[in-house]
Amino acid sequence: MKKKLKHMEPFDLILNILVCLGAVLNLFPFYWLITSSFKTSAGIFKMPPEWFPPTFHYKNYIDLFVGQPAFRWAFNSIWVSVVTTLLVVTCSSLAAYAFSKLEFKGKNILFALFIGALMIPKEIFIVPLFQIILKFNLSDSYMGMILPNVATTFGVFLLKGFFDSVPDSIRESGRLDGAKEMTIFIKLIMPIVKPGIGALFILNFVNVWNDYLWQMLIARSKDMMTLMVGTASIMQEISPNYAYKMAGATVASLPMLLIFIFFQRYFTKGITMGAVKE
Repeated sequence: MKKKLKHMEPFDLILNILVCLGAVLNLFPFYWLITSSFKTSAGIFKMPPEWFPPTFHYKNYIDLFVGQPAFRWAFNSIWVSVVTTLLVVTCSSLAAYAFSKLEFKGKNILFALFIGALMIPKEIFIVPLFQIILKFNLSDSYMGMILPNVATTFGVFLLKGFFDSVPDSIRESGRLDGAKEMTIFIKLIMPIVKPGIGALFILNFVNVWNDYLWQMLIARSKDMMTLMVGTASIMQEISPNYAYKMAGATVASLPMLLIFIFFQRYFTKGITMGAVKE
């Protein structure tokens, strides 16, 4: 380690120090959130502050799961995030393959419209989309939370780059062997673009999990709330127990941290592969 530091250029050394410092500054709020969830409410505001709880108080988490339907909120978040992401990956991969490998009239114009849709903020569609959901009687339902999130063009834009990197010779060899288009897509092309599928899965899962505005509008009852909406409702309660609120925020954010820790290399590999062109 010392030899590496000696042979390191001054600029690289300074850059590494700044990166480490930035990482510490970004992780500190999350560290403070977790440690505060094991304190009492008075311990959070104690001066000088306690950087590590002297005694772990688990009552905050017990009250959270006993006094609130936190397990139901967690199930709602997992169900909505998984189903939405699977539908997005399926629809986006089919559309991206068509834009990349198939020839049809209006292909470039249609893809340009897809790209243009990325530039329109989601909040602009909130009111008309909510009116449509009410007309179809989908409020306070899983379908009302899932279907609008499937209509996204980001996945098509992301996966098209991966499909473009696949040589056309693979598709042509499959056709020479008598394979149909769907067989070529599933058995020949999809295994090659798996890193891209993984990257889209993680990005979309995190996006849906962290969604608050749309899920808040759709969830009318307490049992239909997701973790994000349920945690926000706890934050709005007139309660002096901030440690209890910290426990709720920890439960809502911890799954996303674990996903990035365990799937970081797959995500990085997918994004890197999508940037490589032949």
